[in-house]
Amino acid sequence: MINNIINKLKNKTSTHYEFNIVMNDILSGKISDKKIADILYYLAKKRETNEELLSTLKKLIKFSVNVPLKNKNAIDICGTGGDKKNTFNISTAASFVVASLNVMVAKHGNRSSSSLVGSADIFEYFGYDVRKSPNQIIQMLNKYNICFMFAQIFHPELKNVHNARKSITIPTIFNIVGPISNPANVKNQLIGVYDDDLIQRLPKILHENGSKNIMTVRSIDGLDEISTTAKNHICILKNKKINEYFLDTQELGLNKIKLSDIQISNKLNALTSFISVLNNSANKPLIEITAVNAAAGLIIANVVDNFQEALNISLNAIYDKKPYKLFKKFIAEYGDIKKLEKIECEI
Repeated sequence: MINNIINKLKNKTSTHYEFNIVMNDILSGKISDKKIADILYYLAKKRETNEELLSTLKKLIKFSVNVPLKNKNAIDICGTGGDKKNTFNISTAASFVVASLNVMVAKHGNRSSSSLVGSADIFEYFGYDVRKSPNQIIQMLNKYNICFMFAQIFHPELKNVHNARKSITIPTIFNIVGPISNPANVKNQLIGVYDDDLIQRLPKILHENGSKNIMTVRSIDGLDEISTTAKNHICILKNKKINEYFLDTQELGLNKIKLSDIQISNKLNALTSFISVLNNSANKPLIEITAVNAAAGLIIANVVDNFQEALNISLNAIYDKKPYKLFKKFIAEYGDIKKLEKIECEI
């Protein structure tokens, strides 16, 4: 049966019914790495349908370790990765800016796959134990308005596709669906994407899955963030309506920068950039790109309706060092404050 489905995927003649069966078997660990790799490869080459993406999203959430979050206004800020631009971790910095403004951020993420440092790498360096229970996550959120849910812990089923994904060189359905399958099942998400094809598709898919406020973003020069290097392609789901437009951050009063202004060369550089943004000692390009992504988070959280006001709020939070004060308290309880002091000495 599996060989038959692989051939149908290769010839682009597979059915949704067959896809559901094979995806259940993949996530249950019933298929060999080689056959999973073939399935994922030909599925990507065929191009995953909206039905296949939605079905996989629902399965990942069903298989995950659920975090029973009661706050329906919580948000997540994440990227699909895959832009290969080696920027510092903008989404994690933006998450602390938003959380410092009394918005609950249920951050979900992983270690880096295509960049130097992922969100999990940031949290782990500062001594955060990624093996948190759902109850610990809820307590953390209630106390600090932010948490981190490590994908490998909260999605144990993904271990069954790890080897297969590493063996092929193209993004798979899990690169698309994995980052948006938040274990706390948040209904509001800011999502950076690596492919323009996903800009419109993900809000529609997430809307069908019960999401409320979704913003997908990608800069026209390829960043899976809202960028100050170029105009940005944006699609937003709000009030059950989807709108698409382009955002030029220069019109918000921000400086246009070069990609090299926000790129990092090593892990230490990533860590110092992250902390220097939070404590307002970074250069303007790092602060501004973080602030505009935090602004998008505030819009998704229904704090404000427009980018200019949201940006001003985010910038003022950074100028007042609110994100840093929050991060320092967070790490004092859940990490190693000496690691933070060590990075501060490097800045």
